[in-house]
Amino acid sequence: MSAILVINSGSSSLKYSLIDVAHGHELASGLIERIGQAASPVSHTVRPAPSAEAAPTMLDATYRAEQPIADHAAAFAVMREQFAAHGPSLDDTPPVAVGHRVVHGGARFYAPTLVDADVERQIDELAVLAPLHNPANLAGIRAARAVFDSVPHVAVFDTAFHQTLPPAAYTYAIDAELAAAHRVRRYGFHGTSHQYVSEAAARFLGRELSALRQLVFHLGNGASVTAIDGGRSVETSMGLTPLEGLVMGTRSGDLDPATLVHLSRRAGLSIDDLDRLLNTRSGLAGLAGRSDMRDILAGRAEGDDAATLAFDVYVHRLRAYAGAYIAQLGGVDVISFTAGVGENAAPVRAAAMATLGFAGIEIDPVRNEARERGIRVISAASSRVTVLVVPTDEELQIARQTAELL
Repeated sequence: MSAILVINSGSSSLKYSLIDVAHGHELASGLIERIGQAASPVSHTVRPAPSAEAAPTMLDATYRAEQPIADHAAAFAVMREQFAAHGPSLDDTPPVAVGHRVVHGGARFYAPTLVDADVERQIDELAVLAPLHNPANLAGIRAARAVFDSVPHVAVFDTAFHQTLPPAAYTYAIDAELAAAHRVRRYGFHGTSHQYVSEAAARFLGRELSALRQLVFHLGNGASVTAIDGGRSVETSMGLTPLEGLVMGTRSGDLDPATLVHLSRRAGLSIDDLDRLLNTRSGLAGLAGRSDMRDILAGRAEGDDAATLAFDVYVHRLRAYAGAYIAQLGGVDVISFTAGVGENAAPVRAAAMATLGFAGIEIDPVRNEARERGIRVISAASSRVTVLVVPTDEELQIARQTAELL
């Protein structure tokens, strides 16, 4: 059996999955957090391969530990220790390749790409467009290439799926020469998730991907929506950076750009102050002091005014984008919700779709509230548009794209 190791490296974290691509099965996964701090939590989960005999009884096994981990190179050593101690053995199931999530590929990278020194250099150059993400992604790539030096490494870019955006969608209406000189345009993010969900929705419905007009709402701590026509991204809510678009856990999403000028002049906020405001002190956290939608829903149920307003603002933005993107597509066949909020927050899904009856969208309350796992329909039988909950699997998508390239 051949497997692909998928790496998602953050500034202080390392998330990994070992995936049997041929059977679409994750053999093991893990998360190492707080790298560089005094104590780093480590978790490693082993998932038995499903079979007719084992499926009803075999359960995932998760192992937890905590230890100091100085840097990403040390984190990779700990990851190997976890595989050796708990399985599956990387000696018995060595990865045939390593797939890496990279957030920003700019306009240069439009497909999975074999990593070499020049690709590393370009990822580093693009860090100016994603200073919180690309340096961490690159640190993971370099650490992984040092450990797994005999197998190919593939970079899969969050922005790649959105390279099909038409110029009218990706162009900002600012001075064209200035924009070109500094690579200012819409790039879009969460592309791996949007692609996976749109393809999974088509397979689930038994429809040709090329015949479907879809909206995919990826609603997690970061959130975005993409309009997908025939499998191609034609409009998406995130822009030059992951800050534009929907209201998020701690990010503002859309606002009048003159707001920044006003706050700089009147409140004395520096560029760095504004950056922190928009990325860490805004969104749900800025409105209600809580960034987790579960806390917002609990506060709303208890009559908390700030939580209620935060929920209303969040949903208002979802409806606005849904209406705009349906207009851009000329109608819609399928709408999918995914990621932490999209998969689990039934009140958000219901409220987001509540005013879209004019477009043929009708949610079934019982289906929407059902606590089922896996992909499922939540629209009413009479709805002209199919609305789904589709659990995303970015790691499997990265593994598949890595395998396809090789």
